[in-house]
Amino acid sequence: MPESPLRKAVFLDRDGTIIEDTVFSVDPARIRELPGALDGLRRLRRAGYLLVVITNQSGVARGFFGEDALRAFHDRLREWFAARGVELAAIYYCPHYPKGALPEYARDCACRKPMPGMILQAASDLQVDRARSWMVGDRDCDIGVGRAAGCRTVRIGTTPPGETTPDYEAANVAEAAERILAAEG
Repeated sequence: MPESPLRKAVFLDRDGTIIEDTVFSVDPARIRELPGALDGLRRLRRAGYLLVVITNQSGVARGFFGEDALRAFHDRLREWFAARGVELAAIYYCPHYPKGALPEYARDCACRKPMPGMILQAASDLQVDRARSWMVGDRDCDIGVGRAAGCRTVRIGTTPPGETTPDYEAANVAEAAERILAAEG
C-alpha cells in the first residue's frame, strides 16, 4: 500500500509538556524547556515529523493578556526553539474560556481542548494525515483532543491519569519520542 501524500505530525501541548508552566505568563524571559524536550523534539523532527504546538490559552478570555501579546510570545517561542535546532511548524491556540471575563472570548468553542478544532485546522493548513500523527501532552484534555482528532497519544509527566487512556505514557518528551519512533518501527 503506498504511503499517504499527506505529512505526519506530532501535536504538542505547550505548558507542562515542552516548556515549564509559568501560569498565565507571556513573558519570553520565562521560557524554560522541560528536561528531555529539546532532545525529543530534535529526534522527532529528524524522523520527518512536523512539530505543531496546540495550546489552550484562557488567559486571553480571563483578561490577563491580549492576543497580540500571546502571538508575540509564540513568535519568540518559535525563535527560541529554532536557535536550539528545533523547528516548530506552527503554533495554534484557543483564547476562549466559558467563564472568561471578556465577553468576546467567554464561550464554548470547537477549538478548546479536548475539542479537536485546533488539530483539525492544523491538519488542513499543513496537509497532515491525522491517522499517522500523534498528540503529546501532560493532561487529560491533551489525550482527549488527540483521540477526538484521530491521532495516537502519549501522556507525559506525573499528572494523575484522567478518564482518557493514552496509547503510551512517558516521563518526558524524549521518552515520548522513543515510544513514537518504536511504534513506527
